[in-house]
Amino acid sequence: MRRALLAAALLVASPAMARDSLGIWNNWGAFSDAGVPRCYAIAMADKVEGRMNELQPYFTVGNWPRRGARGEIHVRLSRKIGPGATVTLSVGGQRFSLVAGAADAWSADRRMDAAVVAAMRSASSMSVTVRSAGRNFTDTYTLAGAASAMDAALLGCAQN
Repeated sequence: MRRALLAAALLVASPAMARDSLGIWNNWGAFSDAGVPRCYAIAMADKVEGRMNELQPYFTVGNWPRRGARGEIHVRLSRKIGPGATVTLSVGGQRFSLVAGAADAWSADRRMDAAVVAAMRSASSMSVTVRSAGRNFTDTYTLAGAASAMDAALLGCAQN
């Protein structure tokens, strides 16, 4: 039952309209969208600290074959943030300063993407902490199943 709920929630959280499930591993799912084409691993935050969340937070690791992009990270934050906010991803004892948008964050470059993905493969959890005037909060993710979902997403786009 939990897997079915997770799959349904992940499909709602994802911005793509046409997607196929590549599988669910614990809290992580892998999906492909042949129309773009792209494939991605995705999970919703397990825990949101701070005030009530405004948005459904999720973390994706995406592959975009036509752009030659592999393992691009994207974070949907649980709240909108203002200019000057800092977003820090902590995973496996490493800290990464992410580039912040209004309610999203990304790595600074492809090298950071690769370092984050490598850290995710050996860690048990990760957290995204936002520091902003009056809007400090942390979203936490369990990483059990993340490596399998990331591998499925990579293989799913290898054919495109």
